[in-house]
Amino acid sequence: MSKVSMGRAIAAALLAATVMASAGQASAQAGAADARLKALYEREWAWRQGELGRVRDENGRWGDGADHLPRVDAKSQAARLAYWTAVLAELDKIPVDQLSSEEKINAEIFRASVKSLADNARFKTYEAPFNADTFFWSGLAPRGALKTAKDYRNYIARMRDIPRYFDEQTANMRSGLKRGFSVPRVVVTGRDKTIEPNLSTGADNPFLAPFETMPASIPAEEQAALKAEAQQVVTGTVIPAYAKLLAFIRDEYMKQARTSLAAEVEPDGKAFYQAQIQGFTTLDLTPEQIHKIGLEEVARISAEMETVKAQTGFKGTMPEFLKFLRTDPQFYPKTPKELLSFSAYVAKRVDGKLADTIGFLPRRRFAILPVPPALAPIYTGGRGGLDSCLMNTYDLPSRPLYTLTALTLHECNPGHAFQAAVAAEAKNRPDFRRQTSFSGYGEGWALYMEWLGTKMGVYDTPYENFGRLSYEIWRASRLVIDTGIHHYGWTRAQAQQYLRDHTALSEHEIETEIDRYIAWPGQAVAYKLGEMVIRRKRAEAEAKLGPKFDQRNFHDAILALGSVPLSTLEARLDQFIADGGVNPPGFNPALPETK
Repeated sequence: MSKVSMGRAIAAALLAATVMASAGQASAQAGAADARLKALYEREWAWRQGELGRVRDENGRWGDGADHLPRVDAKSQAARLAYWTAVLAELDKIPVDQLSSEEKINAEIFRASVKSLADNARFKTYEAPFNADTFFWSGLAPRGALKTAKDYRNYIARMRDIPRYFDEQTANMRSGLKRGFSVPRVVVTGRDKTIEPNLSTGADNPFLAPFETMPASIPAEEQAALKAEAQQVVTGTVIPAYAKLLAFIRDEYMKQARTSLAAEVEPDGKAFYQAQIQGFTTLDLTPEQIHKIGLEEVARISAEMETVKAQTGFKGTMPEFLKFLRTDPQFYPKTPKELLSFSAYVAKRVDGKLADTIGFLPRRRFAILPVPPALAPIYTGGRGGLDSCLMNTYDLPSRPLYTLTALTLHECNPGHAFQAAVAAEAKNRPDFRRQTSFSGYGEGWALYMEWLGTKMGVYDTPYENFGRLSYEIWRASRLVIDTGIHHYGWTRAQAQQYLRDHTALSEHEIETEIDRYIAWPGQAVAYKLGEMVIRRKRAEAEAKLGPKFDQRNFHDAILALGSVPLSTLEARLDQFIADGGVNPPGFNPALPETK
């Protein structure tokens, strides 16, 4: 070998050694940074579950099985704020550029989640601990049987803890009233009715429902003893606690709650509303920007609605058409079973389309059930989740069938229930990530599914397609209405009229929806903003990939992430396009992405 060749060989060897050393150092750095992050989010998550009164089940999942309810007093809330502030400071010290690709995603999700929790504690949202259809006094009783005798004993212990829990909530609400921070009075009105079922001294008290059918694995004698103890606790502890709460809501809270509607008129209101928007959407948009986006979307969808109206053969104006849809009996179910059956039929038809739409199909199934009677009068038209889709059968003349296809796609299949099933099968994802949700992602996916129904061919008539557009413009209207109420100072009547003028929603739905936006500032704007991200990235993917675009891969790329901030979702879809519309080797939405 010549000296020149030998020199080159030595140089090459030295270069290779340097590269290997650098790679090893980078790997070591990534490992150290990953370990620091993992230790932080695992520690915080376990602490958080303890604060919420949750325990691990036999599968290692956290659930509501503890023998006590969470502490919600001001001192505990302040301690949580201090803890989360320290966690965010520690997170800032972890070098993001040294994290592996999966842990970078974990860091983004963890930061957004903890920041939202800290913001809520900082603005003391716990001083207004309910909204138009979600209440701290509801959901304390399981709907069905529990599994073991220990589960029943823990449940009875939780019932014994209700007076303390309600007293702390009441003290928080009194503090909120003193500083002008409360649920608006107009939204509180009528919600007291949801407390009344828990005052029953009979077998229909919701807290006794888990004892109606108990597992055969519990001996009959022990079952009888548990039932007797539960009856005693319900009569002597639960009912008096609910009676005391009801008196406070009616005699004190309703009379002192603020008559204003806007979040921005509350203490530190502008910063509070901006934090709520950021928490729900995970986007840095101002109320003015969101309002403008909403107006533009309403105009675009209105034009499409005119086209579909013409397809129905109706000759009148849009207001006349909306009145026709709201009043003609042909569009409304005659019985609750008819409504539930229609929804079930849509969900089953979608099953036949899924193989061509989504690559990974979960094993989990869901039920379609009516909304419980105590909630139905003030509840939304439907709501979906892992185990069931609840469809509202209250006031059937306000439940049009022409919107039910879109509602089922959104709440059930392939919307929330399907999405939750995929998330439940994520095996190697951190606990905090499996149980963290972001409205922009989840609601964006579900609203996108309504639109995808046009590609799947499940809208049978122009009326059903108009119902879909009515739902889409309803979500676009939320951008206008939410910011209108909480930033521009709209009245309740003004907000109702805007929804009445632009959608085919029934009067009952218009009232319940506007009250929901009044009581829950910022939440309603997440839906349309999330859907717009997905549809925009799909259009980019179709344009850039051409015949290589496969919607099954596109949808898998979204679902594989689980619930994430919209910026994280957008970055992932950019990478999907850059990768040529394919997902990583061995890709499985039920496993974390590795690349």
